[in-house]
Amino acid sequence: MTDTPQVLLAHHLKALKLPTFLREYDKVARSCAAEGVEHPGYLLRLTELELIERERHMVERRIKEAKFPAVKSLDSFDFTALPSLNKTLVLELARSEYVLRRENVIAVGNSGTGKSHVALGLGLAARQKGLSVGFITAAALVHELIEARDEKRLLRLQRQLAGYKLLIIDELGYVPLSQTGAELLFEVFSQRYERGSTIVTSNLPFDEWTGVFASERLTGALLDRLTHHVHILEMNGDSYRLKQSKRRPRAARAADLPDSPPEQ
Repeated sequence: MTDTPQVLLAHHLKALKLPTFLREYDKVARSCAAEGVEHPGYLLRLTELELIERERHMVERRIKEAKFPAVKSLDSFDFTALPSLNKTLVLELARSEYVLRRENVIAVGNSGTGKSHVALGLGLAARQKGLSVGFITAAALVHELIEARDEKRLLRLQRQLAGYKLLIIDELGYVPLSQTGAELLFEVFSQRYERGSTIVTSNLPFDEWTGVFASERLTGALLDRLTHHVHILEMNGDSYRLKQSKRRPRAARAADLPDSPPEQ
C-alpha cells in the first residue's frame, strides 16, 4: 500500500524539524484558499509561523539556562510605587548595552521594594538578546563555592561564573558570611572585574557591607572593583509587598495566619 502524500509530508516535515509547518500547513492552506492568496504568500505565512515558534522556544530555553527563580519583565514593574527609582536609567539598562561595555549595576534599598524584580527584568532583557546570564542569591552562591572547594571542583565553577556575560547576585547582605565564604565570593567579583557585567542587589547601604564581609580590607577592595564602572539604582521606599498585603481584604489576610489555639 502506497503512503499517501499527507503521510509522506508529515514524515519529511518531522525529519526537517519543522513542527509548526506540520501543525499549521492544512489550516493555513484553507485560509489562503479562501482569501485568494497565491503559493508564495502561503509559504511566507508558514515560514513566519515557524520562525515565531522557534524564537519563542529559544527564549524559553535561554530563560531556563539562566536559572531565573521566576520570569519577571520590567513591563510588569510598578515604577509609580517607587518614586526614588530612576525609571529612565532602568529602561536604558534594559537595552543591555552596559553588558557589552562590561559595566555593573547595583540595586540598593530596603526589603520589599522590588530589587529582585528589576534585576530579573534586566536579566530577562539581556537573555532575550542572546547574552549569557546567570542568576543566584549570594547565600546560595557562597554555599556552592564552599561545596565546590571541598569537592575539588572550585576551578571549574569559577570558570563557569566568570564566563557569563551577565551574572546576577541577589540578596547580598541578608546573611552574614564566614571568612571563607567572604573570600570565595570576593574572588568571583575579582575574576569578573572588567571581564563581565554583574548585577548585585542588597538591602544594605555600602557603609554597612563591612558587617557582611567582616573585613574592612576585603569590603574596600570589593567596592573598588564593583563601583569602578557602575550604575547605582536607589530603591528605598515603602515595602511593595507590605502595601500589597494591606490592600488585600481582611478575610484573605486572616486566612494566611496560623490557626488560633483552641480555647480552654
